[in-house]
Amino acid sequence: MFRQSVFLLLIFPLVVWAQPKHRTEVLLLMGSRFEITPFAANDSIVDAAILAAVAEVKRVEGLISEWIPQSEISKINNNAGIKPVVVPDELFFLIKRCLKISELTDGAFDISWAAARHTWRFDGTMSGLPDPAVIDSMKKLVNYKDIVLDDSAKTVFLRNKGMAIGLGAIGKGYAANRMKAIMLSMGVENGIVIAGGDLIAWGVPEDGKLWPIGIANPDNPNTAMAWFAVGPMAVVTSGDYEHFAIIDGKRYGHIIDPRTCYPVEGIRSVTIICADAELADALATSVFVLGVESGIALVNQLKGVECVIVDDKGEMITSTNLNINRYSASDQQQQHSITIGR
Repeated sequence: MFRQSVFLLLIFPLVVWAQPKHRTEVLLLMGSRFEITPFAANDSIVDAAILAAVAEVKRVEGLISEWIPQSEISKINNNAGIKPVVVPDELFFLIKRCLKISELTDGAFDISWAAARHTWRFDGTMSGLPDPAVIDSMKKLVNYKDIVLDDSAKTVFLRNKGMAIGLGAIGKGYAANRMKAIMLSMGVENGIVIAGGDLIAWGVPEDGKLWPIGIANPDNPNTAMAWFAVGPMAVVTSGDYEHFAIIDGKRYGHIIDPRTCYPVEGIRSVTIICADAELADALATSVFVLGVESGIALVNQLKGVECVIVDDKGEMITSTNLNINRYSASDQQQQHSITIGR
């Protein structure tokens, strides 16, 4: 379930905001490209908001990254099969929400996938499939039901030695939510945060307008194949076209089904639209793993959530209530939308 992200921003020079002061800060955070654009009454608020947002991302990363040896997640992983670990309330409840999504998706979303993270490599160095025996051994360690939470003690315990949890499929969405919250508290009433492939916008563009969002073409991610308009909302795209392996002539995308520990097949990208970036992040991976039929069926049952799937034949499938506009090959409107993909 490890994912890298790409986000191409194309709209800001064309949008007129009611609050004229703004600046876009582009940084590498949490291993991904972040773009932070607050709009406020004066430059000092804009600058302070960017500094506060960056500090918040770094704080969140220090809490949830399994790649930082001193992080709370690393403490949990290091004590797998040994003892429960007391964690801050913030992390405890984030993990608890993850387990609820695991239940909702019948294990298609599973933060214990991290035990298998070294089995596959999507950096061009993998020339053969993993040994099936290794995959089988990993499957025994990937099961969200073996993550034990104690509500009174606020502890997290991984039942089996060798287990590990990773929040890569939800962490950037959570960070985007936190950045928005911090900037709102400072009086930034309009803005956009792009955290890798996770976008969250609040406020509105010019009066009467909506945000135009483009869906990246998996065969050419710098262009859009369709667009739709949203108000203040989170939009997250999960795609397999940035990181993959070619083995014996077959293409394997980097999104792993935690139930099989093999890459998912049949889908190129999933875009989720809802009010919450954390939820959208988790659902993008979940729908990717569930597949077209089950994924769309799930989204259609969730109030306030919409979805666009691009399958491996290049066809777009949408949830029931989403209106989407397809681009023709020569449509010049593509340059007027924020094109997302990862």
